[in-house]
Amino acid sequence: MHPTLQSGAPRPQHPSPPPHAAPPAPGPGGPGWGTPGSVPQPPAAPQHPTVPNHSARAPLRADLTGHVPLPPVGAPVAPPVEHGGGTGAATLAVLLIGPAGAGKTTVARHWAQRRRVPTAHISLDDVREWVCSGFADPQSGWNENSEAQYRLARRTCGFAARNFLANGISCIVDDAVFPDRPVVGLGGWKRHVGPGLLPVVLLPGLEIVLERNAERSGNRRLSDEEVAAIHGRMAGWYGSGLPIIDNSTYDVETTARVLDDVLARAIASPPAW
Repeated sequence: MHPTLQSGAPRPQHPSPPPHAAPPAPGPGGPGWGTPGSVPQPPAAPQHPTVPNHSARAPLRADLTGHVPLPPVGAPVAPPVEHGGGTGAATLAVLLIGPAGAGKTTVARHWAQRRRVPTAHISLDDVREWVCSGFADPQSGWNENSEAQYRLARRTCGFAARNFLANGISCIVDDAVFPDRPVVGLGGWKRHVGPGLLPVVLLPGLEIVLERNAERSGNRRLSDEEVAAIHGRMAGWYGSGLPIIDNSTYDVETTARVLDDVLARAIASPPAW
């Protein structure tokens, strides 16, 4: 043990700090220093505000922050509809399924814009393209990176849907969900949004989706072979119990109106999926 720290030994005495050195007296009339010849005083020490005790802070109120806690995933989201047809003022979550070129993004946006109650449209492709540097374009080859970015986009869309619903805003999400991949398809959406999600399939004829795909540009335009393959897989929805709309001969407004009628029936008698 150090000799100065032994029991009973005197502790070292630290010298007192030297007194504050007075600054040189300014010339006559120097600002802040009084009259000439007076002894200048050192500036007062700055006053620091008291640090708040965060552990004792009162919880923030939703009416002040606008934050509404998300409901649990298992909570239903679709209340009864109004009488008179259509979905009325129901707050609901819709998943519009279809192949590339089915028109699901255009129809979803049209339906959301013309509802009488607040409704959001969430496009999976738009969310995917939030990734700028490092975007994994499936057209360059389907790999683990593109698969991971699709999964991330779906989780992000699911979170956004639940957030809208928690704040009383309906939402419609469009995605190309395949019937032969239930775990990452409908199963994934059910986990992300909840059992109240209403899936509807938009499936026009192959010649229609080929024509519409040819009008696309950028990374959303697929080859005819890819479109045909996707359309063929989508045919597996027949017999699944989900409502299917063949919009081969419908314009956007008519398709949106048919969609609203289908959703009203789905709310009254939810499909088994």
